[in-house]
Amino acid sequence: MTDLTGLQEVATFCGKCDCGCPQLFLDPQAPVERRIVITDDFGQRVQMSADQFASLVEEAKAGKLDALAVA
Repeated sequence: MTDLTGLQEVATFCGKCDCGCPQLFLDPQAPVERRIVITDDFGQRVQMSADQFASLVEEAKAGKLDALAVA
């Protein structure tokens, strides 16, 4: 499983079960380009910069990811 020591939880996606829902964290000790951490329910993680995450949020707000949510 992914080591979450030192990470600050920002959000849990789903949270309606106890299956290890995807989560969003801030890692204040990581290099700037890896401070945002997204974990999945399979123990994997993605790390990115705040700028990269802001771009992802902007794309989502613009509706560019909506087709993925319909699957």
